[in-house]
Amino acid sequence: MPDFIIETSYHLPVYRRRPYSAETMEQACIFALGDEGWGDARESVDDSGETYVSGIWQGKTVYDGPELAVPDEFREAVERKAELFEELVALLREPAQPMGISEHDFRNWLPRAVAILAKADAIGRDAATSP
Repeated sequence: MPDFIIETSYHLPVYRRRPYSAETMEQACIFALGDEGWGDARESVDDSGETYVSGIWQGKTVYDGPELAVPDEFREAVERKAELFEELVALLREPAQPMGISEHDFRNWLPRAVAILAKADAIGRDAATSP
């Protein structure tokens, strides 16, 4: 039976609350994002993200064997959603061409659209059932 090293990760939010004097709320946000001091930062353990698989290697130690692709269902949901967003935008642009879409193009487009929507539904279900 083969051995696998599975690396899991989660995001731990770290935050700080500071006053910024600015002409506008937007300017205060820009100041806050540019502020590099994090000495008073706090961890928000209760708001930690989901645990996801961030790496897989075959073997008994990391880098002992080849790094394997992480199956989609174990990857971070936000990463999968971002990729899906890009796919959906590209897909929706196709029939939105100014000249319209031919029946042939529509028949090529529809199964791809249905498959991507099924993928979106699966990601949505995963997010809804995550703790």
